Amino acid sequence: MRSRTPKVLHDLCGRPLIEWVLVAARDAGCTKLIVVDAPARPLDGLLGDDVEIVVQPQADGTAGAVAAAIDSLPGGSPVVILSGDVPMISSETIGELLAVHEQGAAAVTVATALLDDPSGYGRVVRSADGSLEKIVETKTDGDATAEELLISEVNSGIYVFDPAALAAALPDVGSDNSQGERYLPAVLPLIAANGGKVVAHVVDDPSMLLGVNDRVDLAELRDLAQMQIIEAHLLNGVDIVAPASTQIDVGVEIGSDSVIEPFTALCGATSIGERSTIGPDSTLTDATIGDEVTVLRSHLTDCEVRSQATIGPFSHLRPGSLVRERAKVGAYVELKNADIGEGAKVPHLSYVGDAEVGADANLGAGTITANYDGVNKHRTVFGERVHGGVHVSYIAPVEVGDDSWTAAGSVITDAVPPGSLAIGRARQESKEGYDARIKLDGADKK
Repeated sequence: MRSRTPKVLHDLCGRPLIEWVLVAARDAGCTKLIVVDAPARPLDGLLGDDVEIVVQPQADGTAGAVAAAIDSLPGGSPVVILSGDVPMISSETIGELLAVHEQGAAAVTVATALLDDPSGYGRVVRSADGSLEKIVETKTDGDATAEELLISEVNSGIYVFDPAALAAALPDVGSDNSQGERYLPAVLPLIAANGGKVVAHVVDDPSMLLGVNDRVDLAELRDLAQMQIIEAHLLNGVDIVAPASTQIDVGVEIGSDSVIEPFTALCGATSIGERSTIGPDSTLTDATIGDEVTVLRSHLTDCEVRSQATIGPFSHLRPGSLVRERAKVGAYVELKNADIGEGAKVPHLSYVGDAEVGADANLGAGTITANYDGVNKHRTVFGERVHGGVHVSYIAPVEVGDDSWTAAGSVITDAVPPGSLAIGRARQESKEGYDARIKLDGADKK
């Protein structure tokens, strides 16, 4: 991956690669989750309380990874082995593999796929009767013969084992190969030699078994995962106008009859109600959006917009902001930790930070809440039905009472009583003949 980030922690549509695998395992009913980590434990604390992490002391191959976990396996139950870099595996496919394993009374069941381009995958070699003979690796020249490289059936790295058969065969896996690693597929002939039944099950959808070796693979899987996410929303009654230009993370929720316009990104734990229109050109991250909301060309992060409110265009809602029912946040407005009351309006060209705006208030263009004194943040509190003039700065902490007015161009430093008009600006003074005097003084100096 050419990255400081461990491969399995790279993001795929809002979820690390390995978390896709863990979600599928949980949904399939797996009762104990064990993840094999490196000695530096880069996954420690990142995978959930139900995950046990064991350490593979040295990177000696997939058989070595399983050997590191063998003592943590519960006895009696079948063992499902998944790969942290094969994220598209589904709970249904895991369940299907378990069913095949049980019905066939197998000691090991291997998930395989038929690929048009099997490059990079281990090949499944079958005997004349169709049974699995062996799996050959293809990582370096000499691992497989020319004939074996022509095989299109590949090993997915996904298995179901009888735990006793697995434990008995693992110690005999050697490292006699070009990379000096202990490959897990080497247990298959050992299990067969001990009388165990080895079954290879072809998965109908090969995309389930695609792995990530580099960022090219990750980009291809991202396209695949994104289309699956979008199709699910389309089938649930969401109108996505241009799927190819829309990004929706796996955890996003969208209500029916909502419209997602082109070039929109819905990220993280974003939730959108019914009959809302989002975009075009909008990015929402961890945002909660109510019903019948409009967000136009705006950026929202960790905030809430309630029903029938409107946002944008070109506005930025930062963390902690709440826009209540029927409120309006217009063009080029930035909110930060601000509560905009029901029916209130912040029409345009304003910064409202660390503030409360009462119901039906209307703040004029160019409103600024000066919330930071260089050391601490302070709040501005607007009452209900406040009429703010244009280009008014409110120097926090300050309160503006219900039904009050502020004159255009004012700097408000003191509390404004309810129902009053506050004027906080210097009186205009016009110096008549000023231009002529300036020109005369300039001529005298030449």
